[in-house]
Amino acid sequence: MIPRYTPPELAALWSPERRYQAWLEVELAACDAMEDAGLVPKGTASRIRAKNLVLDANRIEEIERTVKHDVIAFLTHVEEQAGEDARWLHRGMTSSDVLDSSFAILLRDATDALLKRTDTLIEALAKRAREHAKTPMIGRSHGIFAEPVTFGIAIAGHHAEMVRGRERLLHAREQIAYGKIAGAVGTYAHLTPEIEAKALGALGLKPETVSTQVVPRDRHAELFCAMALIAAGIERLATNVRHWQRSEVGEAEEAFTVGQKGSSAMPHKRNPILSENLCGLARVVRAACIPALENVALWHERDISHSSAERMIAPDATTTLAFMLDRARGLVDGLVVYPERMMQNLDRAAELYYSEAVLLALVETGLARQQAYVLVQRNAMRAWKGDGSFRENLASDSDVKLSREKLAELFDLEHALQWAPAIVERALAGT
Repeated sequence: MIPRYTPPELAALWSPERRYQAWLEVELAACDAMEDAGLVPKGTASRIRAKNLVLDANRIEEIERTVKHDVIAFLTHVEEQAGEDARWLHRGMTSSDVLDSSFAILLRDATDALLKRTDTLIEALAKRAREHAKTPMIGRSHGIFAEPVTFGIAIAGHHAEMVRGRERLLHAREQIAYGKIAGAVGTYAHLTPEIEAKALGALGLKPETVSTQVVPRDRHAELFCAMALIAAGIERLATNVRHWQRSEVGEAEEAFTVGQKGSSAMPHKRNPILSENLCGLARVVRAACIPALENVALWHERDISHSSAERMIAPDATTTLAFMLDRARGLVDGLVVYPERMMQNLDRAAELYYSEAVLLALVETGLARQQAYVLVQRNAMRAWKGDGSFRENLASDSDVKLSREKLAELFDLEHALQWAPAIVERALAGT
């Protein structure tokens, strides 16, 4: 997490103050449940809450330098402020009861922030897709002119990808909202499943099925992989923008604001800096997948090889993706589209994109498909080299048994794109 790429909401979420507050919430929820079970004197949790404890991260870290244990340092600091009642906190619990349950709270809340931002990006993509549902442009495969599409179809594809990403993220949110208050190795030796269920329910969490000393890390890995797929989808969008903005393409570009400068040396430059930034940040989010997956295989009931990695990847990945979603939405909203340049590039393709229509028409005349392919290809390659136009080459080829009227019918952009609006609306259904 660095300030440049950190939305304030996420900075607050991953601050030491919020982390320790979440620990206290877990301890007090467990204390409430133990009071109901008769294990802790009635009123303990309410008396501690009434003291309005102010958790001092610097003081906790000072204590930790001596005790070399973060949860013990936290409990010591709470005891400094809460007094005698604090002795009932953490009864029968282990550190991971606090750490994993509070981690679930923070990851759940971070995921909610990501879902909110994903929704705004989806809305922005839907708006631009509808706006350009009928705006023709050349499609490309392998970077080479293929057949016509519309700009709306291209944007609708990114919209559909983000919708899938949201679904994965929502499922991962459900899977991550599990905690444990089950003791040292998850056997409730000094607790009960009822205490755990009541405490976690108050926190909006569910009890882990078999927790050992920790919540299994496959849950966390699913969330990081879901985030990585959203980041990859944003990178695909940004990569397309970078191509559209290339000088020799010029079909769309990032908004260039008043006073903005593109180069310290070349005043004429208008660079796709937002898109390039998004491609770089996507690598950071994806990189979190490997440690998250490697955290799954812990020794026996638990080791701590996962915790050091999680302290870094959880704040970094969620914060970076939140920033990416905000930036991607702004990119889409401000994208400047040049339909006239798209038509110029279609013209540059010299109608070669009608080759499949001609191929199919020749097959319908009775020619074998491969024979028809050879006829179409040889006329297309002549045009590609600048020897006549594709349509005229076909019309003058005695082996091509298609009239000029039939060729005019085949060389019809409107017919080629007749399903474009329906494709866009199918992608945007419900948006």
